[in-house]
Amino acid sequence: MKFEVVDTQIEGVKILERQLVGDLRGSFSRLFCFEQLHALGWDKPVAQTNLSQNHGAGTLRGLHLQLPPHAEMKFVQVLEGYVLDVAVDLRRGSATYGDHIAAELSAENRRGLLIPDGCAHGFQVVSEEATLLYHHSAAYHPESESGVRFDDCDLNINWPLPPINLSARDVELPSFASFGDGVDL
Repeated sequence: MKFEVVDTQIEGVKILERQLVGDLRGSFSRLFCFEQLHALGWDKPVAQTNLSQNHGAGTLRGLHLQLPPHAEMKFVQVLEGYVLDVAVDLRRGSATYGDHIAAELSAENRRGLLIPDGCAHGFQVVSEEATLLYHHSAAYHPESESGVRFDDCDLNINWPLPPINLSARDVELPSFASFGDGVDL
Protein backbone atom coordinates (compact mmCIF):
# COMPACT_ATOMS: atom_id res chain seq x y z
CA MET A 1 0.00 0.00 0.00
CA LYS A 2 1.89 3.05 -1.27
CA PHE A 3 1.00 6.72 -1.40
CA GLU A 4 -0.15 7.94 -4.79
CA VAL A 5 2.28 10.76 -5.64
CA VAL A 6 1.43 13.93 -7.57
CA ASP A 7 4.27 16.27 -8.49
CA THR A 8 3.70 20.02 -8.27
CA GLN A 9 5.39 22.88 -10.10
CA ILE A 10 7.71 23.40 -7.10
CA GLU A 11 10.58 20.91 -6.99
CA GLY A 12 10.32 18.66 -3.95
CA VAL A 13 6.76 19.68 -3.04
CA LYS A 14 4.53 16.65 -3.56
CA ILE A 15 0.89 15.85 -2.95
CA LEU A 16 0.59 12.35 -1.49
CA GLU A 17 -2.69 10.49 -1.33
CA ARG A 18 -3.13 7.73 1.25
CA GLN A 19 -4.57 4.51 -0.04
CA LEU A 20 -7.47 3.09 1.95
CA VAL A 21 -8.09 -0.62 2.44
CA GLY A 22 -11.38 -1.58 4.02
CA ASP A 23 -13.72 -4.40 4.81
CA LEU A 24 -16.59 -5.05 7.22
CA ARG A 25 -14.32 -4.30 10.20
CA GLY A 26 -13.50 -0.78 9.01
CA SER A 27 -10.50 0.60 7.17
CA PHE A 28 -6.73 0.89 7.26
CA SER A 29 -4.36 3.45 5.72
CA ARG A 30 -0.69 4.25 6.08
CA LEU A 31 0.19 7.67 7.55
CA PHE A 32 3.97 7.55 7.06
CA CYS A 33 6.38 5.29 5.17
CA PHE A 34 10.04 6.22 5.48
CA GLU A 35 11.04 4.02 2.55
CA GLN A 36 8.66 5.72 0.12
CA LEU A 37 9.24 9.23 1.47
CA HIS A 38 13.01 8.68 1.40
CA ALA A 39 12.70 8.02 -2.34
CA LEU A 40 10.95 11.41 -2.58
CA GLY A 41 13.69 13.29 -0.73
CA TRP A 42 12.99 12.73 2.98
CA ASP A 43 16.53 11.93 4.08
CA LYS A 44 16.36 12.31 7.88
CA PRO A 45 14.52 10.43 10.60
CA VAL A 46 11.21 11.78 11.89
CA ALA A 47 12.33 14.08 14.69
CA GLN A 48 8.91 15.29 15.79
CA THR A 49 5.23 14.60 15.16
CA ASN A 50 2.63 17.24 15.99
CA LEU A 51 -1.15 17.40 16.07
CA SER A 52 -2.81 20.72 15.20
CA GLN A 53 -6.46 21.18 16.21
CA ASN A 54 -8.18 24.21 14.72
CA HIS A 55 -11.52 25.87 15.37
CA GLY A 56 -13.44 28.13 13.03
CA ALA A 57 -13.70 28.33 9.26
CA GLY A 58 -11.18 30.96 8.16
CA THR A 59 -8.62 30.21 10.88
CA LEU A 60 -5.20 30.73 9.33
CA ARG A 61 -1.77 29.54 10.47
CA GLY A 62 1.47 30.45 8.76
CA LEU A 63 3.48 30.86 6.68
CA HIS A 64 6.22 29.19 8.80
CA LEU A 65 9.65 27.67 8.28
CA GLN A 66 12.79 26.93 10.24
CA LEU A 67 16.09 28.32 8.98
CA PRO A 68 19.33 26.33 8.69
CA PRO A 69 20.92 24.62 10.45
CA HIS A 70 17.51 23.50 11.76
CA ALA A 71 15.69 23.54 8.41
CA GLU A 72 13.04 20.85 8.21
CA MET A 73 10.95 18.87 5.81
CA LYS A 74 7.30 18.53 6.73
CA PHE A 75 4.65 16.01 5.78
CA VAL A 76 1.22 17.44 6.60
CA GLN A 77 -2.05 15.47 6.54
CA VAL A 78 -5.62 16.25 7.57
CA LEU A 79 -7.31 13.75 9.88
CA GLU A 80 -10.53 15.73 10.34
CA GLY A 81 -12.02 18.54 8.28
CA TYR A 82 -10.80 20.42 5.23
CA VAL A 83 -8.01 22.98 4.72
CA LEU A 84 -6.27 24.86 1.95
CA ASP A 85 -2.59 24.00 2.49
CA VAL A 86 0.10 26.26 1.01
CA ALA A 87 3.85 25.87 0.43
CA VAL A 88 6.03 28.82 -0.67
CA ASP A 89 9.48 28.26 -2.18
CA LEU A 90 12.04 30.43 -0.36
CA ARG A 91 15.18 28.51 -1.49
CA ARG A 92 17.99 30.62 -2.94
CA GLY A 93 18.71 29.60 -6.52
CA SER A 94 15.48 27.65 -6.96
CA ALA A 95 13.84 28.00 -10.37
CA THR A 96 10.52 28.46 -8.55
CA TYR A 97 11.75 30.92 -5.86
CA GLY A 98 8.75 32.96 -4.70
CA ASP A 99 6.20 30.59 -6.23
CA HIS A 100 3.58 28.85 -4.13
CA ILE A 101 1.27 25.90 -4.48
CA ALA A 102 -2.09 25.53 -2.79
CA ALA A 103 -3.60 22.09 -2.25
CA GLU A 104 -6.98 21.11 -0.85
CA LEU A 105 -6.39 18.59 1.92
CA SER A 106 -9.20 16.84 3.73
CA ALA A 107 -9.99 13.74 5.71
CA GLU A 108 -12.11 12.59 2.76
CA ASN A 109 -9.54 13.01 -0.02
CA ARG A 110 -6.74 11.56 2.20
CA ARG A 111 -4.17 13.90 0.65
CA GLY A 112 -1.06 15.18 2.37
CA LEU A 113 1.57 17.70 1.39
CA LEU A 114 5.30 16.90 1.45
CA ILE A 115 7.24 20.14 1.90
CA PRO A 116 11.05 20.29 1.55
CA ASP A 117 13.57 22.34 3.53
CA GLY A 118 13.48 26.01 2.60
CA CYS A 119 9.77 26.18 1.83
CA ALA A 120 7.39 28.06 4.10
CA HIS A 121 4.11 26.38 5.05
CA GLY A 122 0.69 27.61 6.11
CA PHE A 123 -2.93 26.63 5.89
CA GLN A 124 -6.44 27.98 6.22
CA VAL A 125 -9.27 25.99 7.75
CA VAL A 126 -12.23 25.79 5.37
CA SER A 127 -14.48 23.53 7.47
CA GLU A 128 -15.63 24.51 10.98
CA GLU A 129 -13.02 22.23 12.60
CA ALA A 130 -9.81 20.68 11.27
CA THR A 131 -7.19 18.39 12.78
CA LEU A 132 -3.80 18.11 11.09
CA LEU A 133 -0.96 15.68 11.67
CA TYR A 134 2.58 16.91 10.96
CA HIS A 135 5.75 14.83 10.67
CA HIS A 136 8.94 16.93 10.91
CA SER A 137 12.51 16.01 9.96
CA ALA A 138 13.90 18.37 12.64
CA ALA A 139 12.75 19.24 16.14
CA TYR A 140 11.30 22.68 16.77
CA HIS A 141 14.06 25.20 17.41
CA PRO A 142 12.65 28.62 18.46
CA GLU A 143 15.79 30.56 17.50
CA SER A 144 15.54 29.22 13.93
CA GLU A 145 11.87 29.97 13.35
CA SER A 146 10.95 32.35 10.59
CA GLY A 147 8.30 32.77 7.96
CA VAL A 148 6.60 35.18 5.65
CA ARG A 149 3.31 37.07 6.01
CA PHE A 150 0.26 35.17 4.79
CA ASP A 151 -1.08 38.28 3.01
CA ASP A 152 2.12 39.44 1.31
CA CYS A 153 1.07 40.99 -2.01
CA ASP A 154 4.20 39.65 -3.77
CA LEU A 155 3.01 36.08 -3.08
CA ASN A 156 -0.58 36.73 -4.16
CA ILE A 157 -2.04 33.75 -2.29
CA ASN A 158 -5.78 33.42 -2.84
CA TRP A 159 -7.07 32.30 0.57
CA PRO A 160 -10.67 31.05 0.21
CA LEU A 161 -12.04 32.86 3.30
CA PRO A 162 -11.31 36.07 5.17
CA PRO A 163 -8.50 35.13 7.61
CA ILE A 164 -9.46 34.90 11.30
CA ASN A 165 -7.83 33.76 14.54
CA LEU A 166 -4.37 34.96 13.51
CA SER A 167 -1.62 34.67 16.10
CA ALA A 168 0.47 37.71 17.05
CA ARG A 169 3.49 35.80 15.69
CA ASP A 170 1.88 35.32 12.26
CA VAL A 171 0.82 38.96 11.99
CA GLU A 172 4.41 40.05 12.72
CA LEU A 173 6.13 37.74 10.22
CA PRO A 174 8.41 39.53 7.73
CA SER A 175 7.62 40.29 4.11
CA PHE A 176 8.67 38.10 1.21
CA ALA A 177 11.02 40.91 0.06
CA SER A 178 12.93 40.62 3.36
CA PHE A 179 14.24 37.22 2.19
CA GLY A 180 16.23 38.94 -0.58
CA ASP A 181 17.55 36.20 -2.85
CA GLY A 182 16.24 33.43 -0.61
CA VAL A 183 17.32 31.00 2.08
CA ASP A 184 20.70 29.24 1.75
CA LEU A 185 20.36 25.57 2.65
